[in-house]
Amino acid sequence: MIRDAVPEDAERLVEIYDHYVRHTAITFEYDTPSIREFRGRMEKIMQRWPYLVILKDGRIEGYAYANAFHSRAAYGWCSEVTIYLDAAVKKCGLGRRLYEALEGRLERMGILNLYACIGYPEHADEYLSRNSIDFHAHLGYRIIGEFKQCGYKFGRWYHMAWMEKIIGEHTQPQAAVVPYPELETKDLDRS
Repeated sequence: MIRDAVPEDAERLVEIYDHYVRHTAITFEYDTPSIREFRGRMEKIMQRWPYLVILKDGRIEGYAYANAFHSRAAYGWCSEVTIYLDAAVKKCGLGRRLYEALEGRLERMGILNLYACIGYPEHADEYLSRNSIDFHAHLGYRIIGEFKQCGYKFGRWYHMAWMEKIIGEHTQPQAAVVPYPELETKDLDRS
């Protein structure tokens, strides 16, 4: 089941995220945020954007959310997307389902361009591989920019790529984006 996240999910989401902070360079964050800080991040995002969780057998196994790509008004039809799955449930289709649900909501809002900021190594190591880039490419994203040696974690330099996916038609004039909380109905994936 996929549903909208609620602030009370923060504890479980921090459990999932903690693995990536402490054991990978997938996030360039060094310290796991407190539950309170994480909840505050969630609440800020949920004021405008979808923030989803996926459950398997009643347990949250992953989360995905959208956020502003940039604060300037002209970027209003763009969104940065993020996904994290419990490390034990990778490669079982949950990530695809979660991202598809997120993209559907963003499309209904009027978002046109999706962006993902992804760390990757020069050569795969125990902290980072190209799996995230491959995952996004499989879902229709393409690399549009690369930054060399821009993230330093675990005593190593890592690269970062921006990937893009277009999910809507660019028109003139362009209809305004509807903030997620204002959508009339939220058709949740309960399968």
